[in-house]
Amino acid sequence: MRELQAKIIETLKVQPQIDPEKEIRRSIDFLKAYLKKNSFLKTLVLGISGGQDSTLAGKLSQMAITEMREETGDQDYQFIAVRLPYDDQADEQDAMDAIEFMNADQTVRVNIKEAADAMVKAVESNQIEVSDFNKGNIKARQRMIAQYAIAGANHGAVVGTDHAAEAITGFYTKYGDGGADITPLWRLDKRQGKQMLEVLHAPKHLYEKTPTADLEDNRPALPDEVALGVTYNDIDDYLEGKPVDDHNAEIIENWYVKTEHKRHMPINVYDEFWK
Repeated sequence: MRELQAKIIETLKVQPQIDPEKEIRRSIDFLKAYLKKNSFLKTLVLGISGGQDSTLAGKLSQMAITEMREETGDQDYQFIAVRLPYDDQADEQDAMDAIEFMNADQTVRVNIKEAADAMVKAVESNQIEVSDFNKGNIKARQRMIAQYAIAGANHGAVVGTDHAAEAITGFYTKYGDGGADITPLWRLDKRQGKQMLEVLHAPKHLYEKTPTADLEDNRPALPDEVALGVTYNDIDDYLEGKPVDDHNAEIIENWYVKTEHKRHMPINVYDEFWK
């Protein structure tokens, strides 16, 4: 095993293989423990895209909330699934299928187009050009703002979808979809999340579809694997301690080093990792 590979596996706490049922229960109990510890919290809020990660995190959140209601008799415990399209979303039906699968207590829809476009316009009024990539990150941050607004109005916590195969590459927007209070998928790679969805009898098209962040106007539905230059299968192999050819391993490690700042709070004078 490569030296950095071993360090990353230890840091991200990835197991070489999982028992899907045990990990489902582990995530549910984790969410419930957080709610019990913070008794002022009554809702879990999560943006639903219709992809694998939000489908799994949403299902686990709903299961945790349902158990909290049953155990306490408190009907204020609610899971709020949030649709956050930028105007019309090409895979809108997938998102609705995901919400139906998780049987969400509540569904809220916030179209972020007006807010995102207004921010771009406000910045560009200062003769500053906002690139399409930059605008994509603005979209992600507007989604974060909406989720926290909903959580703030409902005594809620925002659930994040970060997992090991995403964390290792930093493939998320800092203070965008990376902004959350609790991450029940952290420690899992992509194929392990898929195994859990299979056990939960999720519709196959939700976890077999091509993963995409779909943030850029000029490159809509750009596959994650194209943007990263490496497949999730290779990333998962790497995270599970399996051999990966040097070329792909170096791509993965380069992403990890390059995006280290995303996995930290803002840098202070005592931090050394960035030097």
